[in-house]
Amino acid sequence: MTSPSSVLRNRPTPELRALAAAGPRRISVLGSTGSIGTQALDVVRAANALDGATPFDVVALAAGRGHLPLLAEQAVATRAALVATSGTGDDVRELARLIAECASAAGAADYRPELLHGPDAAAVAAGHPEADLVLNGITGSIGLAPTLAALRAGHRLALANKESLIAGGPLVKEAAAGRPDALIPVDSEHSALAQALRGGSTAEVDRLVLTASGGPFRGRTRAELEAVTPREALRHPTWDMGVMVTTNSATMVNKALEVLEAHLLFDVPLERIDVVVHPQSVVHSMVQFVDGSTLAQASPPDMRLPIALGLAWPHRVPGAAPACDWTRAAEWTFEPLDSEAFPAVDLIKAAGERGGTHPAVFNAANEEAVHAFHDGRIRFPVIVDTVEKVLGEHEDRGHLDLDAVLEAERWARRRAQELLGR
Repeated sequence: MTSPSSVLRNRPTPELRALAAAGPRRISVLGSTGSIGTQALDVVRAANALDGATPFDVVALAAGRGHLPLLAEQAVATRAALVATSGTGDDVRELARLIAECASAAGAADYRPELLHGPDAAAVAAGHPEADLVLNGITGSIGLAPTLAALRAGHRLALANKESLIAGGPLVKEAAAGRPDALIPVDSEHSALAQALRGGSTAEVDRLVLTASGGPFRGRTRAELEAVTPREALRHPTWDMGVMVTTNSATMVNKALEVLEAHLLFDVPLERIDVVVHPQSVVHSMVQFVDGSTLAQASPPDMRLPIALGLAWPHRVPGAAPACDWTRAAEWTFEPLDSEAFPAVDLIKAAGERGGTHPAVFNAANEEAVHAFHDGRIRFPVIVDTVEKVLGEHEDRGHLDLDAVLEAERWARRRAQELLGR
């Protein structure tokens, strides 16, 4: 027998019905072949299959050159009007062949999307005039230009590319100014904060508390981290992510980036943002209010929930992800962060206080150090040590625009490479 709750999870809410009735929300998906992008398209497919509603329409896709067959399959499945790849002319010709092949097999031989290629293709897709909302699931600071393109085109931005906010925070906020729902967080921690913040006014917020799983090295001292291997660093206990994000989770750099991101998204001072280690990854973040109460958002670790919220915000998509099973015994634990073994959070708070291009330098130097670690050239603790050294040498020019950010990143990468012996 079907339970009432499962019936409700297969029906669109009145708000989602209203969204569909007004015309589907038209979406550009950047990084469509990555983890965030593929799960977003799963959410779109499931939401559009709900009884009596078609809330989403994919109008543009953008991805790198590494998974062209998957990009072609996605294009045919969504009938996106624009499909972009960061690859070369040869890559886009191969993409055209793959799309024609997939379309013929699917009985959609008349499907012929506009194709783009090159380093600016994702930014063009982000500014697509038919889009209402752009999901930026690109990894790395290369996502900054598409982020700015989406916001400057007047689109809502569901942001999973934290690096673009870190590298160009003031530029991103300026592009979103005057539109309260222009920036919608997709990271599970920031989605949790956005949900909990509905429980009180801005003046009632005391602290934001971000949870961290602790990664594969939770409980280890700095001395014990000296001998860990790249293979061990990629064994995340909770999430399945790419090399960069998984390594950043192991060093706590990912959580450091999220602290600064929370500061920029919610305008809460850095000294009022804390990190607590929660290995079960069920409580995704918390908001503590001035009266002593704390609101926490809890759900099993599944990125489809924050992705669905990002796409439909401020509405919820029924059945987006499994819920907690409250009929089973469970234990949640919370531990303080060991800032001696994992100094990245303290380091980025200092960079955030200095502002300007310092956060961009933090991010760029870290990316170079992560590559060096996986190349076997440095030990694990040297990743954050390198970031600290590069930050200490950086001199901000005082003027912040996209060119200043990109120049600071180039300098940080060169300096990090010099320190790393390359």
